[in-house]
Amino acid sequence: MDRAQKEKVVEELGQIFESSGVVVVAHYAGLTVANMQDLRARAAEHGSAVRVAKNRLAKIALEGQPCASIGDLLTGMTVLTFSEDPVAAAKVSEDFAKDHDKFVILGGAMGENALDRAGVTAVSKMPSREELIASIVGCIAAPASNIAGAIGAPASNIASILSTIEDKAAA
Repeated sequence: MDRAQKEKVVEELGQIFESSGVVVVAHYAGLTVANMQDLRARAAEHGSAVRVAKNRLAKIALEGQPCASIGDLLTGMTVLTFSEDPVAAAKVSEDFAKDHDKFVILGGAMGENALDRAGVTAVSKMPSREELIASIVGCIAAPASNIAGAIGAPASNIASILSTIEDKAAA
């Protein structure tokens, strides 16, 4: 890899560290190519991405970034899982780690906050952005449907009473 390619990788990594809601660092020694493809596919399904980069270049890209504290985790064969959604990459990493013993999560960063292994697990258990939006919409829609039901209820009650009176009068 020549100097220009290295500079391009450092720039790409810098953009990843700057724009990601969460970055998870893990060791992947011993995983097969098929395992890595599975990880990439799972990540893509959930709006995340996976990147393997030289630790030295990643450390250079971390300089001046909010998540610079994860530089200490970059030793050995490391892989970065990241997403704009502050939860997606952590969920993907945790799910993948359950199925593959050789995928060892070291920690990560959520904005300026460094995460240890337990922190990544805690973040993975949080609801995703889509789940939060759905619950908020549900909370907002519930009172409206209750009001509509309350408004419609007297009319349907009156209609059933009139129907009962009509049936008695006809009999």
